[in-house]
Amino acid sequence: MALTDAKIRAAKPDEKPYKLADSGNMFLLVHPNGSRYWRLRYRFLGKEKTLALGVYPEVSLSEAREKRDTARKLIAEGTDPCEQKRIKKSVPETAQTFEGIARQWHKSNKKWSASHNERILKSLETHVFPFIGSRDITTLRTPDLLVPVKAAEAKEIYEIAARLQQRITAIMRYAAQSGIITYNPALDMAGALTTVKRQHRPALALNRISELLERLDAYRGQPLTRQATKLTLLIFIRSSELRFARWSEIDFKKAMWTIPPERKPIEGVKYSHRGSKMRTEHLVPLSTQAVNILKQIHTISGEHELIFTGDHNPWKPMSENTINKSLRVMGYDTQAEVCGHGFRTMACSSLIESGLWSRDAVERQMSHMERNSVRAAYIHKAEHLDERRLMLQWWADFLDANREKAISPFDYAKVNNPFSNHR
Repeated sequence: MALTDAKIRAAKPDEKPYKLADSGNMFLLVHPNGSRYWRLRYRFLGKEKTLALGVYPEVSLSEAREKRDTARKLIAEGTDPCEQKRIKKSVPETAQTFEGIARQWHKSNKKWSASHNERILKSLETHVFPFIGSRDITTLRTPDLLVPVKAAEAKEIYEIAARLQQRITAIMRYAAQSGIITYNPALDMAGALTTVKRQHRPALALNRISELLERLDAYRGQPLTRQATKLTLLIFIRSSELRFARWSEIDFKKAMWTIPPERKPIEGVKYSHRGSKMRTEHLVPLSTQAVNILKQIHTISGEHELIFTGDHNPWKPMSENTINKSLRVMGYDTQAEVCGHGFRTMACSSLIESGLWSRDAVERQMSHMERNSVRAAYIHKAEHLDERRLMLQWWADFLDANREKAISPFDYAKVNNPFSNHR
């Protein structure tokens, strides 16, 4: 009679080991100490043998039967399952797969955010492991490592190909540093990829700011779209930082927008977990003009979690193309003249040209990554927050001044110098 889970759970240990039989010569061996082992009795080349199938409950009844059926199939094909198990155990530990070492490398990185960690592993599982994951890492040479990279390049996903090259190099470096390999063949991959020009993000010349403001004020599209475009120009944050923003991030009393490193994902919305691109909390001081715009937006979407809600579904954000579409309606070619991202370039150029603001403060507000680690630590600590408050208000006032008449950042700095005003 075949075993059941209820029968197994009811089995009590006895003074001596005993067997509970299942079908197909499989049985459960119950020891006096309460431990229970799956066993399969079979004959091979005239000899009776016993194969261990695992320990209950780690190996369930159904899993034990699957292992039994696999073993019986091997016997039918002329393979001794006990001998096969012995051979597998005897494989030297030095024969480590690329995937195994890659997962060790991935696990060793403690500084990544949860989303970045997941993104890297998924990238390896999708683009690398199918090609070289099962290979012994000690046998891999440069041409082998280039296979997944070239496959991505052939699909014209050039940025992914470049990241794959970086990650494969890092994995092989980890293997070399761990003493698994003696030389890193990934070092010879340098220059193997086709150089691709980065995407052009057009921005208007500064002498056309007045023109932009005039068209923006005349724009009669959706109120939320108009306000989102105006706000983007005022605070020049990135598209994803803006689109996925929540009202909980805004402090009206302190006039501060705090963009978190990560946000709560929105079901069905790609990349909605994204916060600050630099994956550190990003503080955005709000000018009087920015606060007024946010208050107007609050009358539209204030009852919802998202600030910039979609046209048809307030629980989902506005489209990533919304601001660029509004610019096209205003008569701009977003491929050649100006796009939403170009507002950042215009703001950065204006602030530098004014001669008022330190480059550190501008870079910090732009949320650019400082490549010098010592300097990065200093900038992060200092924040330059007081200067940035003045800077964002100056920028908003500069835009208002350009509504009256065109004026350059340098000339406007002569009539509006916050530092002389605060002495």
